[in-house]
Amino acid sequence: MSMADPSLPASNAPRVGVIAGATATGKSALALAVAERLGAVIVNADASQLYADLPILSAQPTAADRARVSHRLYGVLDGAEAGSAASWAALARREIDAATASGRLPLLVGGNGLYLRALLDGIADVPEIHAGVRAAVRALDPTAARAALEIEDAAAAARLHPADRQRTLRALEVVRATGRTLAGWQSVGAVGLSATHCVRAVVVTRDRDKVHARCAVRVEAMLGSGVLDEVATLLARGLPADRPVLRTIGVPPLATYLAGDASLAEAGARLLSDTRHYAKRQATWWRNQQPHWRRITGAPDDRANADEVSEYITHGDDR
Repeated sequence: MSMADPSLPASNAPRVGVIAGATATGKSALALAVAERLGAVIVNADASQLYADLPILSAQPTAADRARVSHRLYGVLDGAEAGSAASWAALARREIDAATASGRLPLLVGGNGLYLRALLDGIADVPEIHAGVRAAVRALDPTAARAALEIEDAAAAARLHPADRQRTLRALEVVRATGRTLAGWQSVGAVGLSATHCVRAVVVTRDRDKVHARCAVRVEAMLGSGVLDEVATLLARGLPADRPVLRTIGVPPLATYLAGDASLAEAGARLLSDTRHYAKRQATWWRNQQPHWRRITGAPDDRANADEVSEYITHGDDR
C-alpha cells in the first residue's frame, strides 16, 4: 500500500483529509473554504512553514486566516532546529490524534510529497547518524559522494539520479553509520497512517501560466510587506550553514541583496525565478505520483470546488 490506497482501511476508520499540490496553485484558499464547511483543523504539511523565522517568506497563514479556521504546525520550529520528514510525521500524528479525539476532521495541507509519504506510508526507524559520519559524508564533493555510493550501496546509486545530491548523501551516511542500506531500513518501516485511517486526498492543479502569474503577485507582495527585515533578522542570528531554514526559497537571493552584492531588482528576479522553478518541480512530482488521488483543476477557490472536495472528504465516492 502506498500513499493512502483508497481500498484500505475500512471506511469506518478515523478520517483524514489531504489537500496537496504545488505552490501558488491556490490550495490554501481551497483548504480554508473546505475547513470552514467541515469544521476541520488544518495541519501544515509544508517544510518551510514549520519555521517561526520566516512567516512572510514561507507564506504562512495570516492572522485573518487563523481567525477563520484552526491551524496547527505553522511556525512551531526555531530556525536553529533541523526539521525532517520523520520529526514532522511525529508532530502531525499528535495533531491528527488531538483533532480526532475532539471530534474534528484533521485536514493536511501542503506541497511536500516526501513529508506526506513519511506520514501516510510510514518511515524507516533509522538510528540517529553519528555527527562524525555525517560531517565526513557531507564534506564529500558530488563526484566523490556518487562514486562512494556506487561501491557501498549500488542499488541506491542505480535508483538515484546522479544530480540528486541530498538523497545520495543521505543513503551514503546511513549505510556508513549503520551497516545497513537505507532501503533495508525502509523495508521494516513503521506502519503508516493510511493503514489505520481513512485518508481522502486531492491534488490541486493549475495552468502553468496562471501559476507563474500568481508567483509574481506573491513575490511582489512579499517584497512590500517586510520580508527583507525578516530575512535580515534570520541572518543576524549566525545560524550554522546547514540549517534547513537557510535553504528556504528566497533566503539566498535576499541574503545576496542584504550583503550588497545584488540590487533589489536582481534579488527579486531571482526570488521569482526560484519560486517558479520550485512550483514546476512540485507540479512534476504530483503529476507522476498518487494517480488514485482526486485531481482538482481550474480555480481552486471556486465555491464549486470547495463543495466537491468537502463532499468527497466526507463521503468518498459513495454519493
